[in-house]
Amino acid sequence: MSGLDRSSARTFLVRLGIGDVTTALDTLDELSELLSVERDVLTEDLGRAADPDGALRAVARIARRAPDVVRRVMGDALERPALWALLGASEGYGDFYFRHPEEIDNLAGARAGLPTLDLMRAELLASVGDDNGFASAGDESAWCALRIAYRRIVARIAVYDLSAADAEAVLAPVAAALADAAAAALEASLSVARTRISRGRPGGLFPREQVAATRLAIIGMGKTGARELNYVSDVDVIFVCAAEDTELEDFGESRVIDIATRLAAQTMQGISGVEIEPPLWEVDANLRPEGKQGALVRTLDSHLSYYARWAKSWEFQALLKARALAGDMALGDEYVAAVQPKIWTSAARENFVDSVQRMRERVTDNIPAAELASQIKLGPGGIRDIEFTVQLLQLVHGLTDDRIRQRGTLDALEALVAEGYIGRAEAAIFARDYRVLRVLEHRMQLRALRRTHLMPDRPDDRRILARASGFATTGQGIWELWEGVKREVRDIHVRLFYRPLLSAVASLPEGERTLSTGQAHDRLAAIGFQDPAGALRHIGALTSGLSRKATIQRHLMPIMIRWFADGVDPDYGLLSFRRISERLGNTPWFLRLLRDSSAAAESLTRALSGSRYIGELMEWIPESAAWLDDDDLLRPRSGQALEEEARAIQTRHDTIEDAMRSVRALRRRELLRTAMAAVVGVLTIEELADALTTITEVTIQATIRAVRREVVPAEDKALDFAVIAMGRFGGRELGFGSDADVLYVYRPNGVDPERAHALSLKLVAGLRTFSEDHRVPLDLDADLRPEGRNGPLVRSLESYAEYYGRWSLSWEAQALLRARGVAGSVSLIAAFTSLADRVRYPVRADAQGLREIKRIKARVESERLQKGVDPARHLKLGPGGLSDVEWLVQLRQLEHAHAHPGLRTTSTIAALEVLGATGLLPETDVPRLHNAWRLASRLRSANTLLSAQTSDVLPTDRRRLDGIGRLLEYPERSASAVEEDWMRVSRVARRVFEKQFYG
Repeated sequence: MSGLDRSSARTFLVRLGIGDVTTALDTLDELSELLSVERDVLTEDLGRAADPDGALRAVARIARRAPDVVRRVMGDALERPALWALLGASEGYGDFYFRHPEEIDNLAGARAGLPTLDLMRAELLASVGDDNGFASAGDESAWCALRIAYRRIVARIAVYDLSAADAEAVLAPVAAALADAAAAALEASLSVARTRISRGRPGGLFPREQVAATRLAIIGMGKTGARELNYVSDVDVIFVCAAEDTELEDFGESRVIDIATRLAAQTMQGISGVEIEPPLWEVDANLRPEGKQGALVRTLDSHLSYYARWAKSWEFQALLKARALAGDMALGDEYVAAVQPKIWTSAARENFVDSVQRMRERVTDNIPAAELASQIKLGPGGIRDIEFTVQLLQLVHGLTDDRIRQRGTLDALEALVAEGYIGRAEAAIFARDYRVLRVLEHRMQLRALRRTHLMPDRPDDRRILARASGFATTGQGIWELWEGVKREVRDIHVRLFYRPLLSAVASLPEGERTLSTGQAHDRLAAIGFQDPAGALRHIGALTSGLSRKATIQRHLMPIMIRWFADGVDPDYGLLSFRRISERLGNTPWFLRLLRDSSAAAESLTRALSGSRYIGELMEWIPESAAWLDDDDLLRPRSGQALEEEARAIQTRHDTIEDAMRSVRALRRRELLRTAMAAVVGVLTIEELADALTTITEVTIQATIRAVRREVVPAEDKALDFAVIAMGRFGGRELGFGSDADVLYVYRPNGVDPERAHALSLKLVAGLRTFSEDHRVPLDLDADLRPEGRNGPLVRSLESYAEYYGRWSLSWEAQALLRARGVAGSVSLIAAFTSLADRVRYPVRADAQGLREIKRIKARVESERLQKGVDPARHLKLGPGGLSDVEWLVQLRQLEHAHAHPGLRTTSTIAALEVLGATGLLPETDVPRLHNAWRLASRLRSANTLLSAQTSDVLPTDRRRLDGIGRLLEYPERSASAVEEDWMRVSRVARRVFEKQFYG
């Protein structure tokens, strides 16, 4: 730069990152003259500085005080880059070298590698003149020398860190070196403390022999214990003492504790006290038993007694990273070994997981609102989210798996991945984000050599942080990186930290955390498995092998076995789970679902052990397990969405067989979705009925379209054909296992009448053939047509009009009350509906016809009930059952629908509400009828879901009754409650029916 004019020099400095170019030029001129060094030499490595302006200011300050030292460094091509990098990243080191310029010479060779623990211990002990555990001096000068030597070591670590091409890659060794430096500093400070409290110097209280015989171990906790320390961080410690085996007089346990307490206090003072040289960091002993109120030093036995009797859950979490740091290392190792069993059984405590989760929330709650968005350590998405998540997973699963018992966060993450507790992708993101956050934290603390965890507010400070970390070039860039990392971390933290499986695993009794082959058979029988040997075979098939899938299943199986055992049919549930697992193989999403979402895993066991209907369908559609992780995926899809999918299916297939195979698959899938939603409590009975009706409608519509293309030639396309829903189908009140009652109608529209009739029969035959499904039958029942089973299967609209006008019976008008067009010609449906309205909503009801309806109802009750069936248990035809409610409502509709348009609905419940509102039924009777109809509908569907068989009879088998109750969200062993509830509700409804129907 010496040959450049001032204008070109300004441009050059801007490229280096200089902000105040004028001041920088003046400073460089001053330095060049003061040091007799050319400006181009001075600036050769200035671009390495994160803050070139600050680095120049710092060098100028030091050079004015010690020009010879700075001249020597600036002339050394190896040392010069180190000084620029350090002073450009740390104003704190600018102040340090201003106080102690001679220390700059110690940067030589710092870029080559990190200092070892042994080297640091030797250097720091030498700084205090240590001789066999005692410093040569016990005054403030020893502490001052210690602090200078410590900062000399950390400067070398910082230069290595700042010179690395990838700050993330060296984070772990840098953090480990900082932890080792802290341990060495504590050792040196303890050496000074021994001298300070020994008699023979001012203030000395204890004989030197007793001090020497007092064993004091300093246990590192937190980041220090895990060897992942920051540049400026509290160093959490616990002090443990004991006495050497000696014959010293007056040297009992009380004296040992007194001496050890003095040693601990003086050791802390040497590091943290206010002296000529600023403190290094805070030595924090508040993690000791009883915290600030507890004794600073305890014996090992006292510690263990406290942990056995009074310790809280968080204290065991804190001990997770405990490591002997300084002092009597053998005693320290003994302490760490003694607390290990307590750490790894702490998760079995009652509400352990909840207490850890609440603690994390309290940390966040205590952050000042102004700092929340900038807190890189404690805030949402910060370092603590990662650490708490990893530690909780370790503590819960470390109960039985010693392979994940690691101190370091990154080491623990690797172990959790290797053992299948966290997915590789999530762990990779967590590890990367952790390194990024820690590097940012390091650079912020290095800046002023003070403890901070707040992202800078000022744009210039953010720009310096961006350059120091190497993650960005601008302040805006580093802020955007921070925001992105926060979002990623918070998302993974919430999913892993709060997943209920942790609580479930932690709460398992000790004997059930692993499955012992010798005792498993008896235990499985004891908890409800009818075929323990078969269950053992299934468990073996699921958990055997070295695959990742088997590893995850081994971790999950103890708690899943408990969940299955809590179900209605654990044997069938486990068998179905095995079949589904085998079908899905090593599908990544399935393994993630089981491991990361215990709500979904528990719902899966609940569904499989509680419903054969679901189990059989899931074997065909195993990917449906994914729906259990998201209630939105369980919600029924709209009729429009299903209709669009069905149409798309039919355009993709050339043959009707292929198209209808896909339509049947669509129906199975949606029936399964609805069943799963019903079992896990996502749907009400009304939503369930609506969903089942929509699925049936879409299936019939798609089938009619496909069959019509095959059956009706182009010359006969004018033929109109429609399907009319009747009964519960027409009322949109289907349950699982319900028949779909229908009528078939056509209108020739110019097609020869005989040919139109023949084509319509072919349409009906095709509809029945291609809608058949052996897995979940669709029974299209046309028995409600005119003349019943003796009448034509399909009629023209004209034929229906003639029949209803001349020969219609009262029950046929009653049946039309729930007639609703669902498929085929829209205009034909409208015409049929108009015809039906004239029949079902007469101006004046025929009295003789109403009497006939009452007579038929009585005959149905006596003739259609199966022999040997208790009428009180028949949910449809029995007293107070579906038939009672529906016939009563329909009777009132025939009587009053013409005068009350609100009654012109195919829905039983909607009509019932109108009857109450209009006074056509007493308001007190409406909820009684509604309750009976609703409970009968729920029991009917639950019976089908449980057994995968359709039945209108409430079972007498207590186990099946209990299963039905569980599906209806009764507690366990509620067979009697289910039975009693139905008998009570149906009796009340029957009394209302008899009074209102026959009275």
